[in-house]
Amino acid sequence: MSDAAALRYQNPDKEKRAVPLDCCGGLNNVDFSKMDLTLIEGLLKLTNFQDSSFCVAVAAIIFNPFFWNVVARWEHRTHSLSKLFGSPYLACYCLGFVIILLNVYRSHSMTVAMKAQAKWEVMDRTDVFYAGAGLMVLGTVLVVSSFLALGFTGTFLGDYFGILMDEKVTGFPFNITENPMYWGSTANYLGLALIGASPVGLVLTAIVAVVYKMAIRFEGPFTELIYQERSQRRKRE
Repeated sequence: MSDAAALRYQNPDKEKRAVPLDCCGGLNNVDFSKMDLTLIEGLLKLTNFQDSSFCVAVAAIIFNPFFWNVVARWEHRTHSLSKLFGSPYLACYCLGFVIILLNVYRSHSMTVAMKAQAKWEVMDRTDVFYAGAGLMVLGTVLVVSSFLALGFTGTFLGDYFGILMDEKVTGFPFNITENPMYWGSTANYLGLALIGASPVGLVLTAIVAVVYKMAIRFEGPFTELIYQERSQRRKRE
């Protein structure tokens, strides 16, 4: 125990008088009025939130994970796609193909939105361009290596079709981040926004990150439940 901690336990009243506490962790002492919000203001000023291409891109970003989660959970409950296609593997391949097309359209809609709106002089620099290129290389490595580690069915929700992996993948890139496919994709979009010096690209990338974060919180526990159910079945057998 440190000396400060010892004093806190020996004489709490004295410490309370010396150092008043607040529930915001000291944030009350921060003067937010002195923060430089010039960059944020510039970003928002150059972004046209009412532009049709921006709205289409946002809709595509939100729709994609919503679609594949709803369809995959429906399949897990009813096995309707497996029955329709006569095989869970064929059903998974078809859903995966649809997801790929949706992601291609999302990327296209984001590119259209970035081209339709103004560039930002602050970002239109060589070092920012190379930073964006580096992010795209990193993102591509994460996405491709994740796909190679999981395979097609592991990548495209095969768990929901009853196509379960023998054990959890813990090698690269999963030893770096738990959801490399999602964060690699986000890095690609951020890199594309930096290369294009696009403020709307930054906004759209932020939306991608938020939507993916929500999808992870939605998908993670359900996937764990699927494997727990398999473990329980094996114990009964």
